[in-house]
Amino acid sequence: MSSLTSFDPALREVIYKLPKAELHCHLDGSLRVDTLFELAKEKKVKIPYKNKEELMAFLYFEKGESLEVYLSKFDLTLSVLQTPDALERVAYELAEDASKENIKWLEVRYSPILHTNNGMGTVENLESVIHGLKRAELDFGIQGGVIICGMRNISPEVSYNLAELAVAYKNRGVVGFDLAGPEENYPAKDHENAFRLVLKNNINITIHAGEAYGPESIHQAVHYCGAHRIGHGTRLAEDGDLLNYINDHRICLEICLTSNVQTGAVKSLENHPFKYFKDYGLRLCLNTDNRLISNTTLTNELCLAYQTFNLKLKDIKDVLIDGFKSSFMHHRDRVRLIRQISVEIDELIQEYESTTSILKKSNL
Repeated sequence: MSSLTSFDPALREVIYKLPKAELHCHLDGSLRVDTLFELAKEKKVKIPYKNKEELMAFLYFEKGESLEVYLSKFDLTLSVLQTPDALERVAYELAEDASKENIKWLEVRYSPILHTNNGMGTVENLESVIHGLKRAELDFGIQGGVIICGMRNISPEVSYNLAELAVAYKNRGVVGFDLAGPEENYPAKDHENAFRLVLKNNINITIHAGEAYGPESIHQAVHYCGAHRIGHGTRLAEDGDLLNYINDHRICLEICLTSNVQTGAVKSLENHPFKYFKDYGLRLCLNTDNRLISNTTLTNELCLAYQTFNLKLKDIKDVLIDGFKSSFMHHRDRVRLIRQISVEIDELIQEYESTTSILKKSNL
């Protein structure tokens, strides 16, 4: 994977300050390391690591064997997220961390069914996450909402129950519905009834597809389940006709560069189809996927894209604007926010380019 050790600090600072939207961020993959240890001690959960270094060595890796290997690391994080207070805390902290890199809109996704091992109900744990995000909004000004995830490898009946939960909390903290988990042997069409329910209730849909399986997975997400966005979509280039459909209908691809390398969805960062997709005109946004598991931030992902694909700051602006355009906020709010952040982005870029130009002249 490309290293950012030699990345221009001044340029990184500009990218750090740019207003951003993050649309693909998993709650249970985005804890702080210290919080994981503290919750394990507090909840009396035994974890097989004595210190932060050992834990990080387990969690972080450059390249993964498969999506399943990557997902197996969530067994650890989920073990400490089985109480309302733990969920509220990590939701609050995630939003706080996001706000520090000027993320204005954050969509946090998780599956309530994975947090019921100790008897906590799905309603209780959803309300805890929503409350954590609302507290963060009051403290840091960051807005957003929850995307509830059905799970491919859990029964379609459970997905339907979660879809009912999404309907109940529409406009009360929930902004969308998703299908996550391993793709192979778990087709999205099996969960079609859940998606019919959320569509009938005018709820936004994003689906993990085309990450560990081919474009047929993306086809099902769009044509069986009505996806408005696609999580990852790295295999889309294999089907030109479907690619054109996705492009024509402005279905955004939620790109997660670092995790795509780690899960083996792409062989290397340089082989990622991001640049091809961008040159073709697809709507794209960049995301962390899992801040802890992938050891990244949205600033890092933007810097990686800039460095790896020889982008310009104008390209970064395009990606950021696409993120806001594809967010699951109400249209009027979205238009108002885009007008605001577009001016902010232009001012930051202009300031950086003016400073860079002066420095170059002084060194002649």
